[in-house]
Amino acid sequence: MIKVMEGVRVLEVAQFTFVPAAGAILADWGADVIKVEHPVRGDTQRGFLYMGGIELQADRHPLMEHPNRGKRSVGIDVSTPGGQEVLYEIARHSDVFLTNYLPAQRQKNKFDVEHIRAANPNIIYARDSAYGDKGPERDIGGFDGTAFWTRSGVGHALTPEEINGALSQGIPAFGDSIGGMNIAGGISAALFHRERTGEAVELDVSLLSTAWWSAGASVTQGMEVGETMRSLMPDNVGPTVNPFLGNYLTSDGGTINLCIVSPTGYIRDAFEHLGLPELADDPRFCDVMPLIENAAEAAQLIAESIRSRPFDYWREHLKTMKGQWAPFQSFLDLATDEQAIANDMIVEVEAADGGEPFKVVRGPVQFNHEPLETTRAPQASEHTEIVLMELGMDWDRIEELKNSGAIA
Repeated sequence: MIKVMEGVRVLEVAQFTFVPAAGAILADWGADVIKVEHPVRGDTQRGFLYMGGIELQADRHPLMEHPNRGKRSVGIDVSTPGGQEVLYEIARHSDVFLTNYLPAQRQKNKFDVEHIRAANPNIIYARDSAYGDKGPERDIGGFDGTAFWTRSGVGHALTPEEINGALSQGIPAFGDSIGGMNIAGGISAALFHRERTGEAVELDVSLLSTAWWSAGASVTQGMEVGETMRSLMPDNVGPTVNPFLGNYLTSDGGTINLCIVSPTGYIRDAFEHLGLPELADDPRFCDVMPLIENAAEAAQLIAESIRSRPFDYWREHLKTMKGQWAPFQSFLDLATDEQAIANDMIVEVEAADGGEPFKVVRGPVQFNHEPLETTRAPQASEHTEIVLMELGMDWDRIEELKNSGAIA
């Protein structure tokens, strides 16, 4: 497998998912990612017992495998002088320093940009947060449930107005994973810049900015016209100028999404596949302008037709339709989706418990059509001695640091 980041070392002082997800992507691409964890507690996320109300097993932990596969773990107590000395030693041999700790913690434990740059002036310093590293709330922490989903407007836009409330975020670490990809992209650009100019930059990504970029078209629309779109209730295509755009319920409660954004050239084929061939010759619907003018009536006829047959029928029947559509699937459906499998979107890694391989989702970037090769997430502090000996630290010094509690 081609490793575009081979030879790059990333020193990650972070926990939870947002920033570690960036480390996982860089590890997927071949970087040597050294994850620093507390010698006793490890990453706080290791102790999570539930995700979305579903109980987790400590040795088969999705919230650890997803953002930490492919890394090596070193146990360091960064609050101690000995631990800080070890951190600086690793930093001297690293290309990137990656963290999501708050400013006060970075300063107190001396891994802010000034201290890390004192150890290695050429290191790229990636500093990532909930709300950004400037402004009155730079010292406030947050998770994707607060910064990405709730405050950003994403949750509001995806909550139908009719429910008179707010939908909870049904995908743990949703914004975290998107933000991690943004961080990895920023680091890649920073490495390229350093290669060309010799300048090592600082970079920042926040969950709030990740959400606003992800919803950028809608945010821009809102600022321009003073209103934004909201999600609709099931089987409600709402006010529309395009009946081929919306969710339609099947007879057994499934959903088919039609997404023929521009109907030109698709009208006859679409109506024929939707069981309504006569509408292709109906003057109300036979061309784009009359279709727009009579969109509500066309949408009602389409809804009735789709509701007359079961989900599996439409899923098979629409495969030959020229226009765009999709079956409304769950994550479990995607795990067996032949297209996802054909494109190597799922990779198996050795399980920490020695049982069946653990399946993880690969990052969205592929090189040369190659499947991903990676390793399981490390156990807490699993590689401390190996990494430090690679850096030239002798065993007596390692033992001394262990005895003092600076490392694990």
